Amino acid sequence: MKYILSLDQGTTSSRALVVTQQGTIIGRAQKEFQQIFPQPGWVEHNPMDIWATQASVMTEAMVHARITMRQIAAIGITNQRETTIVWDKKTSTPIYNAIVWQDRRTTPLCKKLKKEGYEPLFQKKTGLLLDPYFSGTKIRWILDNVPEAKGKELAFGTVDSWLVWQMTEGKQHITDATNASRTLLYNIHEGKWDEELLNILDIPREMLPEVKSSSEVYGECSEGVCSTIIPIGGIAGDQQAALFGQSCFEKGMGKVTYGTGCFILMNTGKEAVLSKKNLLTTIAYQIKDEVYYALEGSVFIGGAVVQWLRDSLGVIKNSQEVETLAKSVSSSEGVVFVPAFTGLGAPHWDPHARGMILGLTRGSTAAHISRAALEGIAYQVTDILEVIQKDAPISEIRVDGGAVSDDLLMQLQSNLANLPLIRPRWKELTALGAAFLAGLSVGYWKNLEEITTLWKEESRFNPHLSEEERTKEKKKWEHAIQCTKLWGEMDA
Repeated sequence: MKYILSLDQGTTSSRALVVTQQGTIIGRAQKEFQQIFPQPGWVEHNPMDIWATQASVMTEAMVHARITMRQIAAIGITNQRETTIVWDKKTSTPIYNAIVWQDRRTTPLCKKLKKEGYEPLFQKKTGLLLDPYFSGTKIRWILDNVPEAKGKELAFGTVDSWLVWQMTEGKQHITDATNASRTLLYNIHEGKWDEELLNILDIPREMLPEVKSSSEVYGECSEGVCSTIIPIGGIAGDQQAALFGQSCFEKGMGKVTYGTGCFILMNTGKEAVLSKKNLLTTIAYQIKDEVYYALEGSVFIGGAVVQWLRDSLGVIKNSQEVETLAKSVSSSEGVVFVPAFTGLGAPHWDPHARGMILGLTRGSTAAHISRAALEGIAYQVTDILEVIQKDAPISEIRVDGGAVSDDLLMQLQSNLANLPLIRPRWKELTALGAAFLAGLSVGYWKNLEEITTLWKEESRFNPHLSEEERTKEKKKWEHAIQCTKLWGEMDA
């Protein structure tokens, strides 16, 4: 019996899962690693911690599944996107900590490039906006500020590249199209690193990995690492992997992942749709020479608002209690909660906005605030879904992530977005997406049609709010959003 090993390297932990041909997970392991905050707005990881924890959970997952590495048909990798690592090619030693996607240190450079009028060029070629979120300006910062960057043969990689380099003992310096599309350096229309953009950021082409498809055999995990030779056959950034795991293979199908933040991706097929409202255009996946695109919107604070209710406000003892508390009242009684703790993401892109709770009366209780917090998550996702609808019609939304177990949140979301939401039986969609990509590369699964048959619906939430009620609710939210932006202007 053969299995697929899926590596899910995330922002706070490394995970490994063993997947069967039916999509069942029979083994798993997870390890957290240190978060490094050198100064406000800076977020780093030790690249060796990333590798050590990932290597460790690979072995633990095998033990949990009671199988050996010889029973693994292929390895798939999914990873935190945009996080930037630069290492010495000769010694495989990182010259600096990984600069994490959340890091904001390159804000001045992004502002300078915007002022010089470069944003339309970057958006046209890469589908991205000039924001510290992406890898390109992080690379430039390392080259400018790390003394060890001088006089060495350097390699840049996102986390997938770093893992493959370690697993192949330096034989493969590669990435896939989904991760390349998050760097500000990759022309998503021509499918290559863009010389003009490299020149603007003054980044040497020889630092960059070779870009491959999302599903092919890139090389082999060496015997020294895996105790036997195993093909590495699938790579995708975490949000694209979730889209693939949800079997959103048709144009117009989309997914929302409810985690710390919320990430919305919709498959636009073979057409790269440029958003008129500041959403991102990105590569969804590439199979052989066929590239499929997606529109993407990000909500910075999703499930994190529930953590705030628990840890900072103390109104619940665990995250699961929020649904019960919110259900204890029939409405929020006019309370609106905008959880803009770190600014507003798409489609507003306002880094200065701050969180607000509005409409409080003496009758307002913890239950009303909790219900308003869940509504705040749903409103933010709705804002993005409405923009996507204008750029490209949505046919179906599938949901995943930790918060989708909250039936009230799912129903609120369906009501506000006026779309059906479908929750699958599977919970580990990101890791499954990487597993499917790897399995396709070695014939473990024959094609996308076979994978589609594995996906099973658990629950469906249909909207039952009148257009009049929806319009009334949306007006309250829009007013609240304006208030958060005005508050932010005082500190801008």
